[in-house]
Amino acid sequence: MPPAWLQGVQVKVGCPKEIKVHEYRVGLVPAGVRELAAAGHQVVVQAGAGAGIGIGDDAYRAAGATVVPDAKTVFAESDMVVKVKEPQLPECAMLRRGQILFTYLHLAADKDQAQALAKSGVTAIAYETVTAPDRSLPLLTPMSEVAGRMSIQVGATALQKANGGFGVLLGGVPGVAPARVVILGGGVAGTNATQMAVGLGAQVTVVDRSLKRLRELDVQFGSQIETAYSTTEAVERLVIQADLVIGAVLVTGAAAPKLVTRAMVGRMEKGAVLVDISIDQGGCFETSRPTTHAEPTYQVDGVVHYCVTNMPGAVPRTSTFALTNATLPYVRSLADHGWRGALARDPGFAAGLNVHEGAITHEAVARDLGMDYRPVAL
Repeated sequence: MPPAWLQGVQVKVGCPKEIKVHEYRVGLVPAGVRELAAAGHQVVVQAGAGAGIGIGDDAYRAAGATVVPDAKTVFAESDMVVKVKEPQLPECAMLRRGQILFTYLHLAADKDQAQALAKSGVTAIAYETVTAPDRSLPLLTPMSEVAGRMSIQVGATALQKANGGFGVLLGGVPGVAPARVVILGGGVAGTNATQMAVGLGAQVTVVDRSLKRLRELDVQFGSQIETAYSTTEAVERLVIQADLVIGAVLVTGAAAPKLVTRAMVGRMEKGAVLVDISIDQGGCFETSRPTTHAEPTYQVDGVVHYCVTNMPGAVPRTSTFALTNATLPYVRSLADHGWRGALARDPGFAAGLNVHEGAITHEAVARDLGMDYRPVAL
C-alpha cells in the first residue's frame, strides 16, 4: 500500500520515548501535536515520552494525540517517526521501508547504525545536515547553543579538585589569575561557549581557520578575548598551556578532524580538562571516546576528558523546547507533502536526506563510512 500522503489522507506521526542512557528529551511537545492535529494529521505518542521534562500523557491527549503503551506500537502504526537521538539498534529493527525517520543521526561516526538503517529500508532525514539558504544549520543550531553554553559549566565543574581537575576557579579572584580557556571553533557552539567563559571572567582564546569568523568574534567580544588562526603550531602551543579546552569543531555531515593529538594531551598539565562537543561526530581530540551522563569523564595522562555524546540531554526541558521550535516547520512539511515533496520544495531540507531504501544518500557520510553513495533524484 502506498504511504498515506500519496493517498490524500491523514498522515500518522509517531513520537516514541527516547531510550539512550539519561536521555529525557522528546521529539514533539503538545504544542507541536496541536499544530499537526489542526492540519488534519494523527499523532501517536508513547506513554511517558515527555515525563522526563514534566510533560504528562494527559497534556498530549489534550493536544490531540493518541497515547500508546510502548515503542513497538508507535513504530508499527506511524508513517513518520520523529525522535531526538539516533535510533538505537533495537529501534532500527522496528523501522521499515516506506517509513520516514526524522531525528539526529550523526552517521559519519556510527557505521553500525548506518548499516542497520540501510537494512531497514527506512527514509532517514538527519536534523544535523539540513541547511538554511545562508548555509547555516537551523536544526543543529539550538543544540549547539545549548552544548556550547553547557561546555563551560561542565568544564568548570571538572576543573574542581574533587572531580579530578587542577583545582582552578574559572574566573579566578582578585590577585589570582583566572583559568586559561581555549575554544577550538568559532561557530555556534564555540561562540556560545565564549559568551559563558567571558561572563565567568576566564582568560579566553578562540581558534578558527576562518579569518572572517575571527574578525566577527573580535568585533563581538573586543578585548575580552584573544583570537588565533588555526594551525597545528597554534593549536599545540595553546592547548598545552590551557586549563580548559573546548572542542567545538564541525564539518557538516562528516567526521570531526582530530585537532588535538595524543602527544599534545601528554604535554598538558595534569588536572587540565578537555570537553569535546564534537564527540557526536567522532570527536576532535585523538584521545576522545564517547561517554554518558552516568559516567561523563575519564582521564588520559592525568587530563580529564568530558565526552558525553548527548550533552544537551542534561538540560532536557530547555533543549526540547529549543529543538522542537526549530523542527516543527519541517515536521509539518513532511506530513503535508511527504518526504519527496517536502525535499523537492527546499534544497536545504534535501541536504538532510542520509539514508533511503537501503542506500546512503549523503556524500560526506558515505565517504567517511567507506560505504557506497547513491544520490536520490527529487
